[in-house]
Amino acid sequence: MSALVTVAVPTLNQGRFLGDALESIFRQEVPVEVFVADGGSTDNTLDVIRHWAPRLAGWRSEQDLGQSAAINACIRQGQSPFVMWLNSDDLLLDGGLCLLLSALEGVPRWPMVYGQVWNADENLQRTSHVFTRAFCERLMANLNIISQPGTLIRRSVWESVGGVDESLHMALDYDLWWRIYIKHGAPGYIPSDVAINRNHGLTKTRTRRKQHYQEAIHVVRRHYGSVPWKWWLAWPLAVWGRSLLERQEL
Repeated sequence: MSALVTVAVPTLNQGRFLGDALESIFRQEVPVEVFVADGGSTDNTLDVIRHWAPRLAGWRSEQDLGQSAAINACIRQGQSPFVMWLNSDDLLLDGGLCLLLSALEGVPRWPMVYGQVWNADENLQRTSHVFTRAFCERLMANLNIISQPGTLIRRSVWESVGGVDESLHMALDYDLWWRIYIKHGAPGYIPSDVAINRNHGLTKTRTRRKQHYQEAIHVVRRHYGSVPWKWWLAWPLAVWGRSLLERQEL
């Protein structure tokens, strides 16, 4: 059976998580083609990739231009009518991809679809749901209500907007949702658990929090035309306050 979904898996020095991510993809009851783009890891990532290589549609391990470029390169190699990416420290829940695919196939006007995603710690102990809601432009301007691990996009839509913006390294997903919405209309939402967002000390969100916040503000200004007051009021807590709390937890 021909693959229905192209899955890009960007990774860098996350060999301890990569196997879980790939296993979660191949457990889905959906035909997939999976491409792994490793940015030149120095840990055990290559061993993990070689273990899974017989089931991969393609892979490479070399220095690259970053996560965004790696994702675009993987998606370009595929042929499937639907696309997604899964970061190597996240996972799909069993049946999650089938739920997303069924929803997107069932509503032709939706350019993409997203579901609910769990936050989990490094050991995959679930802690809380990521905040997601049915799409609303005003709410989206105040925070990203779409959790990337739980998304599925039509390839035609992906190609029409040019994939992710390779100049962005933190808020690339937030920017993509805006560009899809502006060009193709609101995405669909299903209130079902489909994926896990693994939180650990080396995520870019934690280690580069200020840059993440700055990029998100840039994205909002570019696509919404103004920056809601929420962004400025929440800056001290979101950037410095959380960083302080996380250091105290270590």
